[in-house]
Amino acid sequence: MQTIREPEDFDRASGSRIERLIFNHRLFVVIACLLTTVLLGWQASKVSLNAAFEKTIPHNQPYIRNFLDNRGELRGLGNAVRIVVENKSGDIFDAAYLQTLKKINDELFLMPGVDRANVKSLWMPVVRWNEVTEEGLTGGPVMPDNYDGSPRSTEQLKLNIARAQIVGSLVGKDFRSSMIFVPLMEKDVRTGAALDYWELSRRLEDIRGRYANGADGSPQLEIRIVGFAKVVGELLAGLQQMMGYFAAAATVAAIIILAWTRCVRSTVLVIACSLVAVVWQLGLVTMLGHELDPYSILVPFLVFAIGVSHGAQKMNGIMQDIGRGMHRLVAARFTFRRLFLAGLTALAADAVGFAVLMLIDIPVIRELAVTASVGVALLVFTNLVLLPVMLSYTGVSSKAAARSVRAEQGEPGAIWRWLERFSHRRWATAAVASAVLLSAVGLAVSTRLKIGDLDAGVSELKPDARYNIDNAYIGERYALSSDQFAVIVKTPPEGCLEYATLVEADRLAWTLQQVPGVQATVGLPDAVRKITAGSFEGNPKWLTLSPNQDVLNYAARTASVSNPELFNNECSVMPVVAYLADHKAETLDRVVKAAEQFATEHDAPQRRFLLAAGSAGIEAATNIVVKQANLMMLGYVYLGVIALCFVTFRSWRAVVVAVVPLAITSILCEALMVMLGMGVKVATLPVIALGVGIGVDYALYLLSIQLARQRAGDSLADAYRHALRFTGKVVALVGVTLAAGVVTWAWSPIKFQADMGILLTFMFLWNMVGALVLIPALSHFLLGRVGNAGRADEPARGVSERIAPDPAVRFS
Repeated sequence: MQTIREPEDFDRASGSRIERLIFNHRLFVVIACLLTTVLLGWQASKVSLNAAFEKTIPHNQPYIRNFLDNRGELRGLGNAVRIVVENKSGDIFDAAYLQTLKKINDELFLMPGVDRANVKSLWMPVVRWNEVTEEGLTGGPVMPDNYDGSPRSTEQLKLNIARAQIVGSLVGKDFRSSMIFVPLMEKDVRTGAALDYWELSRRLEDIRGRYANGADGSPQLEIRIVGFAKVVGELLAGLQQMMGYFAAAATVAAIIILAWTRCVRSTVLVIACSLVAVVWQLGLVTMLGHELDPYSILVPFLVFAIGVSHGAQKMNGIMQDIGRGMHRLVAARFTFRRLFLAGLTALAADAVGFAVLMLIDIPVIRELAVTASVGVALLVFTNLVLLPVMLSYTGVSSKAAARSVRAEQGEPGAIWRWLERFSHRRWATAAVASAVLLSAVGLAVSTRLKIGDLDAGVSELKPDARYNIDNAYIGERYALSSDQFAVIVKTPPEGCLEYATLVEADRLAWTLQQVPGVQATVGLPDAVRKITAGSFEGNPKWLTLSPNQDVLNYAARTASVSNPELFNNECSVMPVVAYLADHKAETLDRVVKAAEQFATEHDAPQRRFLLAAGSAGIEAATNIVVKQANLMMLGYVYLGVIALCFVTFRSWRAVVVAVVPLAITSILCEALMVMLGMGVKVATLPVIALGVGIGVDYALYLLSIQLARQRAGDSLADAYRHALRFTGKVVALVGVTLAAGVVTWAWSPIKFQADMGILLTFMFLWNMVGALVLIPALSHFLLGRVGNAGRADEPARGVSERIAPDPAVRFS
């Protein structure tokens, strides 16, 4: 290639139409990008953080459809918060404690988004007691109407609690704490706006701060809060720290690039163009009406890291050409010709990794896919177009350019000489054998990979998080956990009171009680049985379901006063609720299997048993979707990557060489998840797809150069040596830069973000090592004859032209 030192000697009409359009109108491109940055930056300033309960559940899964179809009839089984108020210096019968509890109860009752009709606590009149007396059945609110804190009214309260049998549900077993159950609605009835979890969490923390530890003149209290809304609040609070991690990632990336190039101006441009892509992405996300949630907040990190990696490739090419004496504009255009199509293909592969996430029927994952796809598309403009244009103006420092050429022309270092050996048979055989052994071990370990949570508590948060500490406290002192699995019994109107239906529901409850991990069950048959016995002077012989319909009707009417959540107003929907010891994958699998088998055997025209509601039921449905999507997602992402590689290389052998290292990394990633105690969940599901889509970039850059040189007549060893010199160091830089962009997540207080950071760091680095070692090793066996007298397999037609374009010199 002839060295063109002056732009006047360069034919401006040469190159592709896209190249001419961009570089012959450079100033317009820069101004357009500047105006776009200002507009989208203003939009990005309005981006908000939130998360919605419905976004985390698979809407088309049959269990979730059953839940959503009957949601309005299932009081208290949807989204709810449980607040436990503990008296650290006494018990719940302390007058000051009860007055403080009343204040807390009233504040929670009046909060926006609360389903006030179904709030339960010692102070709510819906919490009632019943008793059989000489005069018949009597009852009333647990909190006496005339409660005044006196010893007499306190004794009455103690008696009412015993009568209501709420110890273990609303009152702690040690009588040192009581619970306020606060069901939530997805929308504020006054404004129609979606529930603002950030504001809700802030209000809950405000209550905790004002009343805990003797604040506001109250006794020494400890307030513990659990529930999905509080989990989201904890996640959103953790997001505030993510900006610091993003700044750390950008700083680390800048240091890595500066240490490699020794050029400040080019480093600043690479970082700046990648940040522009992030700003554009956040601005477009806001314009599309989306919010950032704990999942999609990670996308800007990925967009930035991918942008830096591709920017480094462009900067490397321009720097080397300038070092050979070319003018900065000519160097930018030649580098654009060489690498635009390879970079576009690599970004397309990245987009495939994101796009397959659209197949997962979970809104939060689909929004992540949309957000990430937008970001990757924008990198085409900011890092494949804007960066070369800007470098055509600024160039690079002469010292850095000369240094890059010396490094390329000089003797390769020990590491690169070691990597070249894998193109020879002995080293290639050892590498392939080691890869097979590693894959076999990883595959054996990965068979133990579980779907769902593997530990008690909330796996999205770390074990020492405040939420998990609160959850453990409640689990120890309350008989009924917050992990509810409900089977919906659906009948015609007034059908839930039929004797046969009540008997079948009672049998379902008994069946669930036999499943390990089920603490207790609650349903209408239990209430009917107790009220019936109470109606007949407490005679234990009547502690049963009477076939007399009048007796059943009376018991149900009484139950509707004290336990309105047991069935709906039309008596067509009643839940049978199982309280689980935890929501581990094994527990949910056992409960689902028992409930499904019962439903299959006992469904009838007049009654149907529908799975599932409650927090554990929704999680079980989500686990089913995740399990189905896991293999399907991997299949589609590999099909997409294979198709892109085949279009690029035009050789099935080259496709195998590119894809095998990715497949090994996927296997090892699943094995690593087993070793680290991670399950496949909504949070970890996208990781492997992202690792494959982004990891193929290494192969695209290395194989494009190698195959082009082989077709030009070089041996495999010489071709791979040239590929290492031209782009191998940049591949290593890309791997380290990508890892630096996500490794900071490991310090996130949000456990699933930390897990994703660890897994992605592993995949990015291992894909890099796998590409540098296995591509020459596999090429020895599959691509060794490429270019020999033009025989047989001739992949990558046109690749050589992209790598070494005609000089496009204008002769005078």
